[in-house]
Amino acid sequence: MILLGLTGSIGMGKSTTTAMFADHGALIWNADEAVHQLYAPGGAAVEPIGEAFPGVVVDGAVDRTRLAEVLGRDDQAFRRLEAIVHPLVARGRLADLAAAEARGVKLAVLDIPLLFETGGDAAVDAVVVVSAPPQVQAERVLARPGMTRERFEAILARQLPDAEKRARADFVVETGRGLEPARAAVAEIVGTVLSPEWVSPRRALSPTPERLH
Repeated sequence: MILLGLTGSIGMGKSTTTAMFADHGALIWNADEAVHQLYAPGGAAVEPIGEAFPGVVVDGAVDRTRLAEVLGRDDQAFRRLEAIVHPLVARGRLADLAAAEARGVKLAVLDIPLLFETGGDAAVDAVVVVSAPPQVQAERVLARPGMTRERFEAILARQLPDAEKRARADFVVETGRGLEPARAAVAEIVGTVLSPEWVSPRRALSPTPERLH
């Protein structure tokens, strides 16, 4: 099974792009959705996060608003949160990919916003970066309900600059020129990586789920 890591800064069009990969039969594994499940009632992260950050668990679930307030007051809080959440996310990813490979899935796309920041690019066959011009990105993000310029800039500060992501990418999907050019780029990527002649630029052999950690 070929593993593509898909990443990009906020507002670049990752969700739309992953849907295009899904149209080609790829399994989509979404890191944000995995975290959402961990924060929900019964989620494995609820108890440890409640212990680490008193007051952020409400009705058996992690209240994201309260958690964000705590993170905004404590510079070290993100590291403590990541130490709790990242291992749980990785465990779930391993299980999901193992099940997919057992079903005969040929291509999996891991949608991970902080792929480079967390070192996840070392565990995939190739990295796809979704990108758009800065003005397009800002327009998309600031149009979201409740988004402010200050919050947008705070999110960007935790992410690698788009230029650096593009430089480290194996493939780039431009979303600022419209849907059809993006669809064409995705189709070309799928055709390339599923070709029998293609060799991973990151590993000569396709990874097995057990090596993803």
